[in-house]
Amino acid sequence: MYISSGELAKRFKVSIRTIRYYDQIGLVCPSKLGEGGKRFYSAEDCLVLEKVLLLKSLALPLEEIRSIIKNKSIETILTAHKSYLEEQILNTQNSIAHTNSLLHILKLEGTINWKDLISLIVRPEPTKSWSIYFSMEEQEKLQESLPKLERDNLSTKKWMNLVKRIEFCIQEGISPETERAKFILEDLDILSEETFHGDQKLMSKFWEVRRSQESSHELNLYPIKQEIIDFIEEGYAVIQGQ
Repeated sequence: MYISSGELAKRFKVSIRTIRYYDQIGLVCPSKLGEGGKRFYSAEDCLVLEKVLLLKSLALPLEEIRSIIKNKSIETILTAHKSYLEEQILNTQNSIAHTNSLLHILKLEGTINWKDLISLIVRPEPTKSWSIYFSMEEQEKLQESLPKLERDNLSTKKWMNLVKRIEFCIQEGISPETERAKFILEDLDILSEETFHGDQKLMSKFWEVRRSQESSHELNLYPIKQEIIDFIEEGYAVIQGQ
């Protein structure tokens, strides 16, 4: 049974112009010509068009599609399509991660500027290697345990809420010497224990990096405001002096 080019275009949701072009370049040719050069396509022709459209969805050039259809097996086609789908999943996951980062920055900063947007889309490489500050074992631990803005998990939310509580204290003029500040720092200690699994040495080394705006920038870490660092250090100085 044969179908016309119009019926073929309708079935596969492509334009008549596309059908004619594929015929002109010898990619999908009709098996039968009627009066006045009218094109008619067989079931085999429909299958060829299906393959072309599938491979075209992978953004392959038509010449490469022609070669694949002519020389390759269906396994090759399916493998190529699987790779395409995996790439789409990765792109979607990256988009979700970027969106999470923006939402977290918005919560922390109250606003988002174009610099933040661009840095998330085209993330800059760290200007210094982490190996300058940490051993390979320490880097692995940090990679596993540190909160990340692109993740929408409990650990990240805990750290964000802690930072916001300190910011509220600063905005309200609450001194690091108060009981309220003391409880916040105790929560900071508890959260640090959870994050670093009791590794005091690694915790101290990482804090030395984070308290330095320059080092944080060099490693492409989210910048902690200097006023927050000052609040934490003044609070700890008060506790240690008691």
